[in-house]
Amino acid sequence: MSFVKTDPTPLEAAGLRWLAEAGARVPEIVSVTPDRLVLQRIEPGRLDAAGEEDLGRMLATMHSAGAARFGTLPAAGRFFVGMCELESPEGDDWNSYYLEHRLMPLAVRVGLEREVANVRVDAPVEPPARLHGDLWTGNVLWSGGRGWVIDPAAHGGHRETDLAMLALFGAPQLETVLAAYAEAAPLADGWRDRVGLHQLFPLLVHAALFGGGYARSACERVSSL
Repeated sequence: MSFVKTDPTPLEAAGLRWLAEAGARVPEIVSVTPDRLVLQRIEPGRLDAAGEEDLGRMLATMHSAGAARFGTLPAAGRFFVGMCELESPEGDDWNSYYLEHRLMPLAVRVGLEREVANVRVDAPVEPPARLHGDLWTGNVLWSGGRGWVIDPAAHGGHRETDLAMLALFGAPQLETVLAAYAEAAPLADGWRDRVGLHQLFPLLVHAALFGGGYARSACERVSSL
């Protein structure tokens, strides 16, 4: 059986292939056109501890496949996170890249330019990771005791961003996922202290798309950094 998307983002199919090449478990692409993406249907199943550990190891493997630079896309085209379009130039320093090309363009859209401009971005240097890019819990499907990832906004970025996004809206048993991840690919010291910084990006995306409570949450997150 298959699942049909009639509004895929421009690079969705390319992103699925890019992540699959890096060891991610994604639906098979049956066919793709600019306005239609036909995918293998993933039948819903149960979440268990073995599956959570497997997801952590899978994400570690996917991230370690890397990307050429921060902002690198899986193919030429327009970059979307959900339905939010962003420019995605490439860069070599994540700290400056994250502020200039991820946070600030969104802050301008939602009227938080002055506040976000003062956010301190200071993470340890790491090579660009191969990110899912929109890894909230709704984009992880459980089937056959294992996790599958869908709806990527794939790009080269900082691996902590995927993990922080997974925690943003409440992932079941996230600590099991993170423990397996860290065993396979140890995280830099202080990564928990940077979760809020990484979560600011998806909060600003939601604020730009939906406003309301998300805009308030983004403003509160900026104040806490």
